[in-house]
Order: sequence, then structure tokens, then C-alpha cells
Amino acid sequence: MRNAFTVDVEDYFQVEGFARVVDRSSWDGFRTRVRASTATLLEMLAQRKVRATFFVLGWVARKHPEIVRELAAAGHEIASHGMSHRLIYTQTPAEFRRETHEAKALLEDLCQKPVVGYRAATYSITRSSLWALDILCEEGFQYDSSIFPMRHDRYGIPDAEARPHVLTTPGGGRLVEFPISVLRYGGVKIPVAGGGYFRLFPYWFTRWALRRLNLRQQEFVFYVHPWEVDPGQPRIRAASSLSRFRHYLNLDRCAQRLGRLLDDFDFDTMYAVLAQRKLLPVEGP
Repeated sequence: MRNAFTVDVEDYFQVEGFARVVDRSSWDGFRTRVRASTATLLEMLAQRKVRATFFVLGWVARKHPEIVRELAAAGHEIASHGMSHRLIYTQTPAEFRRETHEAKALLEDLCQKPVVGYRAATYSITRSSLWALDILCEEGFQYDSSIFPMRHDRYGIPDAEARPHVLTTPGGGRLVEFPISVLRYGGVKIPVAGGGYFRLFPYWFTRWALRRLNLRQQEFVFYVHPWEVDPGQPRIRAASSLSRFRHYLNLDRCAQRLGRLLDDFDFDTMYAVLAQRKLLPVEGP
């Protein structure tokens, strides 16, 4: 069974966990590391001939347009991660529309293909920001992967549908949703889709959980960030202890675990997996 391998392309200092101590106005003063860490992921995928979906932050695309061109030239799908990594529920609809339109136009200009997939910063489409789904439809997106069907302090819609599906937006539009994967086991939802959870759990547990999803005939989405394969990144020591724990835990083990994951499961782009389920047209971007 093919599953979706996805990358949220942002730099180490742009994560929400550091937002209180790293102001966006200071981003230009940081020495970026995202090109080298993205290249590490590209090499891992190329060795295994795996295509992936890269949700590229508009700020990164503007700073390093060569990253988008290299990803597209390698046959990967380019999708949008917004412009400035702002939580949607902290924006007005007008602000969100402006940033969403700007990022989509920039990515399409760089990759010379339609950009039809979207993922919100920190999965911030929640019950209070469902209005964003209508804007995504109006801006020409065909699918979204922003809803995390579990409870978290920053995101989540606990009772959301967990399988890929077509949803009806508040305004009556239709959009394909590929939720972030969770495993329901013994009445509990376990986050198994990647990121910090992938670094927290031992690899055997992640493999067991993802195999259970496939045995249930459910494709899963896996996500990772380039900074997660960059254990040498500078430390943001002013951040809270919880944020530092979430961000730095097992960075030195992530690349090796990713290699095992790519060997143990079949992966493709998010668009290809959704087209296989006949939720999107076979001929995609």
C-alpha cells in the first residue's frame, strides 16, 4: 500500500515553539540551514527512488528559490505551507487570504506547475479557523492536510474524520482532506504520523503502529522537517524547557530512523496517494 511522505520545508528558527523568543522580524538575521538539511532529505529519497510532497514555506522559497527548483526538477510535488508560518487562528480572513495567495503564486512561478496542496503552519486549522477551508477552495487548492484528528495544546479537532476524504467547507465548497494520521487503539488516539512523535517513540513502535494502519487498509501520511535531520543546528536556549524538549529530542537519531522507515514502507506524493483513492484526478500537477 502506498503512503504519503511529506516534508514541511521551514528552518529551525521558524518553528512555533520558538515564536515567543524568535520574532519574525529577526529571521533575516539568522544564518539559514534549510538548504543543506533539505538536500540531506533529497539524497535519502533519491537513493530509494521515492517521490515526496514538499510543503514549502513561502519565506523559504523567497530566500532560497533554488530549493523549489531543485525539488521540482527531481520530480517531487511542490505544495504550500503558507508564507510566514503564522497560526491561522491568529489571523483575520483577509490576512490569511493575502498570505495564501502570495505564497501560492510564488511557488507556482518557481516550479512552473500548479500548486494544489496546502498544509497550515502547526496544523492550525481548528474549529475556530474552519473558515480558512473556504479561502483555500477559492484560491484554487484541491486538497488540504492541516487537520490533526486529536487533542493538542496548539492544534487538533479530536472528532475529525481520520481517513482521507472529501469534506464540505463552511461555505459549501468541496475540498479533499488528508488528515494527519493517528492510530486508534484501545479507545485511545496515538499520533504516529511523524515529527516529534517519530523522534519520541522508539522506531519499532512507529513501525508497528503504521503497519496496523495499512493492515486496516488505511493509507497514512508521514511528515518530517528538514531541521529534524540537522543535529548540528544552533540551540535556541531562551525557549521554554518544553519547547526545547520537543524540538531537540533525538535529533541525532532521526536520519537513521527515516532511512529504516523509507525501506520498510511504500511511499509516494500526497497527490498520487489521493489520486489512487480516486479522490483527485489521475492527471495531477
